[in-house]
Amino acid sequence: MKKALVTAVLSTGMLFSTAVPSQAMVVHHHYYRSNAAYVRHRRHMKTAKRVGVGAVGGAAIGALAGGGKGAGIGALVGGGAGYVYDRHKKHHGSY
Repeated sequence: MKKALVTAVLSTGMLFSTAVPSQAMVVHHHYYRSNAAYVRHRRHMKTAKRVGVGAVGGAAIGALAGGGKGAGIGALVGGGAGYVYDRHKKHHGSY
């Protein structure tokens, strides 16, 4: 029962953390920085976010399945999957 409750809470948290309302996004205009540098920065931040989210998701699932060792393996696999997804999205031109 406890494992099912933890799984439900983690799944719900991951579901709602991916949906960001448009009102919560804040756009900062940096006039001192060139546009190319900003795009490059944003591209790296998206990569870090995608890999991080994959690693956290994999660690959570691995922890539920196999404890501490499973969390480590899940984090590695999830981070790798996030990186592959990021490369796929960049290849199709959506940063």
